[in-house]
Amino acid sequence: MPEFAPRNMSDYAATHRDFRWERPEHFNFATDVVDRHAAERPESLALLWSDESGREQRFTWQGVRQRSIHAAQFLTGLGLKKGDRVFIIMPRVPEWWFMVLGCIRAGIVFMPGTPMLTVKDIRYRLVAADANAVIADMSCLDRFEGLAGTGRVETWVAVGKGAPAPWVSYEAGTLGTGAHGQVFSPTRAEDPLLIYFTSGTTGMPKMVLHTHASYGLGHVITGRYWLDLTPEDRHLTLSDTGWAKCAWGKLFGPWSQGACNVVYDFRGRFDAAKILEVLESQRVTTFCAPPTAWRALVLQDLQAVDLTELRHTVSAGEPLNPEVIDSWKAATGLHIREGYGQTETVVVVGMFPSVAPRVGSMGKPSPGFTVGVIDDTGQEVKDGQEGDIAVRVAPERPVGLFQEYLGDDAANAACRRGDWYVTGDRAVRDAEGYFWFVGRADDVIKTSGYRVGPFEVESALLEHSAVAESAVIGVPDDKIGQRVRAYVVLAPGFTPSQELAKELQEHVKRTTAPYKYPREVEFVTELPKTVSGKIRRAELRATPPKPG
Repeated sequence: MPEFAPRNMSDYAATHRDFRWERPEHFNFATDVVDRHAAERPESLALLWSDESGREQRFTWQGVRQRSIHAAQFLTGLGLKKGDRVFIIMPRVPEWWFMVLGCIRAGIVFMPGTPMLTVKDIRYRLVAADANAVIADMSCLDRFEGLAGTGRVETWVAVGKGAPAPWVSYEAGTLGTGAHGQVFSPTRAEDPLLIYFTSGTTGMPKMVLHTHASYGLGHVITGRYWLDLTPEDRHLTLSDTGWAKCAWGKLFGPWSQGACNVVYDFRGRFDAAKILEVLESQRVTTFCAPPTAWRALVLQDLQAVDLTELRHTVSAGEPLNPEVIDSWKAATGLHIREGYGQTETVVVVGMFPSVAPRVGSMGKPSPGFTVGVIDDTGQEVKDGQEGDIAVRVAPERPVGLFQEYLGDDAANAACRRGDWYVTGDRAVRDAEGYFWFVGRADDVIKTSGYRVGPFEVESALLEHSAVAESAVIGVPDDKIGQRVRAYVVLAPGFTPSQELAKELQEHVKRTTAPYKYPREVEFVTELPKTVSGKIRRAELRATPPKPG
């Protein structure tokens, strides 16, 4: 099937040239966006939820508005006020969206966490952020054992019935009679909206502060231009509620454009076949998944499902291997268009629908952003040269960029270089303006005088039929500086052996420059990853290789 024509950006160059950020004095996503959709299209579908057991719930814009007002009233009724900080940990249940919108409506700062967090993880977050309250699903209460009295937390809210003390039970279905009565004080665009804890590959998580503008307004770029959404679309993003990707594709991105937010709540291991069933049964039109999911999806029988409603597919989180993009395109006719950003940003580089795709490229800078590849002095390097990916923040700071790292002067200073915000990632920009990812600055391998990005070696390995996943790091070597070591998860039907390791080494030599080949290959059953699915190469570097 052919790719659909883009709906929101017919001319990339003109859109990027003419775009201007909206900079209002006051802004609130709940009142300015959700309530507007509820007024204009009250009975249109806003949230389409289903789970593994086959249950389904549908919520209109008017229903979402009412439930978010109820949540805001409930929270303020407990004594929470504008500026208070609430840690929220829930699976993909509808109440997560209502509680988050309730926080936004009341000016309460919410701090999402994934249900995969441990008691230790949560204690750190509650203390570091000076949390005033906790909102948790009943299924997550065991994560808080022994945490009563932690830091400044005085309010404990459990979504569901029968929560033990000190938890206060909340039932989203009980709207009450005052669902339309209370008026909350307006929020300024630069007021704090949310705090994310980065799932960094090194060190303790940093606290990323976003304002009502930086995410509530900033993700217009994500929703309109990269996801290419309209009110007629049904959009599904695969993401845990604790990840920034949820804000990108399950909250601000789709709802900024009035699209229906499709949510599939699964608690077990990722099931690629089931995701394809959801795409078919819910008539999803636009779809975003991380590279780990895409690698599993292309191994399925894509001809066995009806994906004719699907018109646009994207990937973000880490670079996607070219062979996966080619496999999906061959089966569906759709190019998986990549997007690049961070917890600290909205999408800042993307393969937008009106941009001619280049397999393996990140794409081009987003409207509203000047993105460069710079050297250590803050000067842009020549096209074709490797450097640090950076976003220009002077003389005008883009709206879709975080406010600061809370309480971390060193991190705030380290990410600024002259007029640029430095992302910590490395790339090359070509003469046509396309960006090509190299790797995290601290992941780039220096071997025998060459610089090797782990992603290019991992992509070469993935082209071999025996490889399901791989991670590549550099390890110290007295003679060549660093040598390349590969950790390989084998595909079903293959078993580890020295012969297979040698075969993979020769395969990489043939596929890419020979100096990039892994001098060591270690077979593993799984790779360490952050809660957002990114490979923790720092953990691999700290782990001694297995003997033999």
